[in-house]
Amino acid sequence: MRKLYTLLFSVMTFSAFAQNYASQNVTLLGHFNDPSVQPEPAYGIRYQGVWGWKDTANGNEYGIIGATDGVYFINVTNPASPVQCDYVPGVHTACIWREIKTYKNYVYMVSDDGGVQPNSFMIADLSYLPDSVHVVHNGTSIFERCHTIYVDGQYLYGGSVTRSNNSYMSMAVYDLEPNPAYPDFLRALDQDYPIPSTVHDMFVRNDTVYASGGFDGLHIFKFNGQSPFQQLGTLTQYPEQGYNHSSFLTPDGNTLIFMDEVPSGLGVKALDVSNLQNLSVPTTNVFRSTAGCTPHNPYIMGANRLIAAYYQDGLQIFDISNPANVVRTGYFDTDTLNGVQNNYPDPYHGCWGAYTDLPSGNVLASDMQNGLYIFDVTNALSVPVPQPQLNSLSAYPNPFNHDFSVSIGLDKGQNVTYEVYDNSGRLVISEQVTLPPGNSLLEVKAEALAPGHYNVRVSGETLNGTVKLVKLQ
Repeated sequence: MRKLYTLLFSVMTFSAFAQNYASQNVTLLGHFNDPSVQPEPAYGIRYQGVWGWKDTANGNEYGIIGATDGVYFINVTNPASPVQCDYVPGVHTACIWREIKTYKNYVYMVSDDGGVQPNSFMIADLSYLPDSVHVVHNGTSIFERCHTIYVDGQYLYGGSVTRSNNSYMSMAVYDLEPNPAYPDFLRALDQDYPIPSTVHDMFVRNDTVYASGGFDGLHIFKFNGQSPFQQLGTLTQYPEQGYNHSSFLTPDGNTLIFMDEVPSGLGVKALDVSNLQNLSVPTTNVFRSTAGCTPHNPYIMGANRLIAAYYQDGLQIFDISNPANVVRTGYFDTDTLNGVQNNYPDPYHGCWGAYTDLPSGNVLASDMQNGLYIFDVTNALSVPVPQPQLNSLSAYPNPFNHDFSVSIGLDKGQNVTYEVYDNSGRLVISEQVTLPPGNSLLEVKAEALAPGHYNVRVSGETLNGTVKLVKLQ
């Protein structure tokens, strides 16, 4: 375990505030970044998953962040002066993935990086903070590797679990009682369902599991800790579908927000889950921050605020009280690469994850290159949401590489014609559609178009307008 001197933390915090960050309604309170953390060679990632923990005995708040070679434990009680309390080195170095969750005074740390040398499932006791953390398990006897974990009640769920004998489980459940220091295996999803073949991440509330199955889509199961899994619903076709990455449920249990990570630039989806036998995502329930950036992990604060870890767009905050009219109320762009590849392939830079449950109300966020951020999001949570913009027209991404989307807001339902003209005035795409009142999203297949400038003309009873777009190579 490794500790750094307080003087070094002051330098780290000061360097964060020296940066010029784009933001709205979000205030930077503090920042931690250990300059000794080396980027892994594939994507240039230095930091990954983030979590928080409250020491009820002493009233301290902590941020826990994964890095390429291990896990940092940061006292953020005074967010302007974050202090590193301890560091737990991992078995593998140069890791791309580390994820963290807590139960009572225990922290669970996983990595999905393989190699000749086995990886390790690590558990530590946090009750010794602020002095240190004590590792109570570091080995492969429970499992070796895991992509993501989730804790609900006394159960720990693992997504894409590899055991020491290289056997694989798409999702596995462990009981944290009576011994949180050594979870007891209960059941694997594969014992009951072969699909999804992988579970990238899961959100669990009570006995309902919302499993993000990558290219197999979204699958919803019931698991009560004893009986086999029971499938409650599936969603395998929806607008802007890609690699179903992660999800989060609103407190009323009616709306599931989920994100597709690959290919880059897909929209965030709001799914009505009040009836699991009839699942579909209307195009009006697909939204995004800005053109071309990738949503990664969603979280809900309060009744209807989405906190989104949005890769190159940093931390994004949306009001989702009306899924057909989602409005951004604040953001903080942690990404300082600004689209520059720096010899690493895009899009793996920017905000990886967030933690929203500290008693102070402060929000933690991890940036893949820049470390741990501590935010005050009070203003973004209190912004009144404007009414839908009617008779409006926009298109994105702009510029685009393959396809693009046209967003249309109408005061009443009507027939609408959209036409795409090239720079010489030649009509290359034309279609008529019937749209309802409110906001609609039209996906335009444009891969066959040559690079260049285009005009998109939209005409209807109460809307006539033109948007200019550029197609890149």
